[in-house]
Amino acid sequence: MKLWGKRDNKMSIRKAPKAESQTDFFVPTLYDVGTKDSRSIMDVAVFRLSKRDRRAGEVIHYELSDGHVTVSGGAAGMASVWDYDLVLMAVSHLTEQMNRFREGKAERPSRIFRPHVADVLRFCRRSDGGKQKDDLVETCIRLNTTHVAVQRIKKNSNGKTITVDEGEPLISRYKIIKSDTGKPEYIEIELADWMHREITDGKNPEVLTVHPDYFLIDPGIGRFVYRLARRAAGKTEAKWSFQTIYDRSGSSGTLKKFTENLRKIINSNNLPEYSIEEELGNSGPLLVMTYRNSFIRMVDNASP
Repeated sequence: MKLWGKRDNKMSIRKAPKAESQTDFFVPTLYDVGTKDSRSIMDVAVFRLSKRDRRAGEVIHYELSDGHVTVSGGAAGMASVWDYDLVLMAVSHLTEQMNRFREGKAERPSRIFRPHVADVLRFCRRSDGGKQKDDLVETCIRLNTTHVAVQRIKKNSNGKTITVDEGEPLISRYKIIKSDTGKPEYIEIELADWMHREITDGKNPEVLTVHPDYFLIDPGIGRFVYRLARRAAGKTEAKWSFQTIYDRSGSSGTLKKFTENLRKIINSNNLPEYSIEEELGNSGPLLVMTYRNSFIRMVDNASP
């Protein structure tokens, strides 16, 4: 039974930067690329969801059915979900380049990604201000000092069960190139090796497409719910308990406070692609995540 509460008019989506309303004669392909995310980590938060709580030196541990994930924050603070936008851009362009390589149209891409700062801000749908550029330096530091350790239990080619442990920072290294004014001009980052392998090994990259309005989602919990819906629901529907979502979010607050914030996102119900509702389950409240076009497709399929 779905719980239909009063809708909240407050939006969890911020307005797009004014620069986006200006038509360019030529749009560089560097930021005109579909956003992709690493599929394997879309159902856990490998970053903090809070803007205020820096969580320096803290550890988040997730127990999963096939292993576990441990995220450790450095002295500069744990990387945030907004810092992770830079990783999304790198993954997106690596996927695009790898697709071109498979088609015989480009060289095999390395782990190095070197964009202009203005292209980063535009891709991530942020304003092109001085503070935004300076903040990217701190972003690189946090991504480089936030360590993600993953243990997976899997079967090898002989059918035997093995346990694989590996860990790396979200980006292996970074370099900031500044102009003569002292402002960051170019960023050079190296993706984690396991992310690079997910995209370059095998016939198909282990990524999922992310809606461009994802970057406009303001609350961190809203971003996490969208990534979870994209992974779990896909083009259909998925149901997760509030407790499980809380456990996978890495929240440092109480379940009660997390539930209050989650219900604000539910009441706004304006996340890209997905409609979200609360439903009463046997062991507590459930979040129902439904792809918005799934009902239209079902009606079309039922038509004679």
